[in-house]
Amino acid sequence: MAKNLEAWNPEDGEFWKADGKRIATRNLWISIPCLLVGFAVWLYWGIITVQMINLKFPFSQAELFTLAAIAGLSGATLRIPSSFFIRIAGGRNTIALTTALLILPAAGTGYLLQDPSTPLWQFQIMALLSGFGGGNFASSMSNISFFYPKSVQGYSLGMNAGLGNFGVTTMQILVPLVMTVGVFGGSALILANSSGTLIGKIPAGTETYIHNAGYIWVVILVPLVVAAWLGMNNITADHVTPGLGSTPAAFAKILGMLAIGLITASAGLWLLLPANAGGSGLELSKWIVLPLVIAATVFALRLIPGAIRRNLDQQYSIFRNKHTWAMTVIYTMTFGSFIGFSAAFGLAIKVVFGFQHIEIDGAMTHDTLNPNGPSALMYAWTGPFIGALIRPVGGMISDRFGGALVTQIVSVVMIACALGVAYFLSLAYASPTPEDYFLPFLVLFLILFAATGIGNGSTFRTIAIVFDRTQAGPVLGWTSAVAAYGAFIIPKVFGEQIKATTPEYALYGFAAFYAICICINWWFYLRRNAYVKNP
Repeated sequence: MAKNLEAWNPEDGEFWKADGKRIATRNLWISIPCLLVGFAVWLYWGIITVQMINLKFPFSQAELFTLAAIAGLSGATLRIPSSFFIRIAGGRNTIALTTALLILPAAGTGYLLQDPSTPLWQFQIMALLSGFGGGNFASSMSNISFFYPKSVQGYSLGMNAGLGNFGVTTMQILVPLVMTVGVFGGSALILANSSGTLIGKIPAGTETYIHNAGYIWVVILVPLVVAAWLGMNNITADHVTPGLGSTPAAFAKILGMLAIGLITASAGLWLLLPANAGGSGLELSKWIVLPLVIAATVFALRLIPGAIRRNLDQQYSIFRNKHTWAMTVIYTMTFGSFIGFSAAFGLAIKVVFGFQHIEIDGAMTHDTLNPNGPSALMYAWTGPFIGALIRPVGGMISDRFGGALVTQIVSVVMIACALGVAYFLSLAYASPTPEDYFLPFLVLFLILFAATGIGNGSTFRTIAIVFDRTQAGPVLGWTSAVAAYGAFIIPKVFGEQIKATTPEYALYGFAAFYAICICINWWFYLRRNAYVKNP
């Protein structure tokens, strides 16, 4: 088992060359696959629900959209406590335990998917627990930020986030493939509609093993937990995790704080969801409920007595820094868009291009299968793949030219692409042959994904420059927590606008938000008398 590091100063060149770089690299390369699987388990509902439609599970499209939305809200909320785990519980302790927790939703999802008559609420519980994977990003990024000097923060954080985000792509490629073989036993289900994988379409009538979508991650998670426990380090230096204490105590702190996040997320979902989907029926506005969930989580954590309360009080000082709020908005534009589009991309392709939109008796209908529609499972992985692949590049470019400048450029690109996607969505959703508009829709969406990836890397660089070493980790965790609500908001908005037959309105709203972010980024970091010129 790797030892605790009582002294750690990567800004010391001699220390970095002698031992620091080697230790940091080992921790980074264990962190990356753990984060990768976390993203996979968090966001696999976007692929699973597509296959549930193809297998005629007895749920409406709106009900299936709630599964991705529940996982999104849960994962985002769990990032709030996860933002503060490293200083309270240590890096190795945190990564090992939170990675092990992913086994619960992975195994549970696999078990439930074997029976199409499983009630919706049981899938919703698994979606809620899938949020563990979303929460892990905050603690993982905070942990890696302490290992590396500022001069390579853009690269190191871009590598951790970018390759970790490959979990989305890995899942979108692996899950459709593994569902084609009975590698984990269990009974096969028969496709009612044609399906697909990376390598081609699968005709209706084919046997499929949808439960493998959960079980495959259990097999991968077990060795990763062992590697994290044996190969990673807790940094017990004063600026990271002073007074760490025992491992059982650290685990208890993590589990207790995660429980608070699950409770507040569940309360928010109850207020949001309709009665027929397990909610209260109040269906309050997400723009009211989400701030309440965030505030309730932050407040509830502060009620924990003793050492945790004192530690959190120190870390909560980030909320008195105006740059925390500026970077929260900007990071939401980049990562929030990436993760939200990743969650919604496959199901949006299925719903918009997989059905014909035909006028019958003067009313537009959207429930006739399109025999020429593209396979959502064949294309859903492409956007997240590009966005994750290019993220370290965005970090390296920003290390050289300045994070805020790169962010400003990609923001303009994101506005242009969002408006272009909206245009082709509007045409497709009013056409009996929506596949005619799929190619420009796909190309523009891929450019949009690439821009979110580059911008995500550039925001890491800005955070590293603006905040000192005691605040940079918690700020990375906090901003990623708020941004992760994109995994809830974007599928929810897409679902609402598809139900209203105006999916293009979702993209108009996103473009307007990007324009606001351009103004904030310019005011804080690019204008002549900016608070922190970057560059």
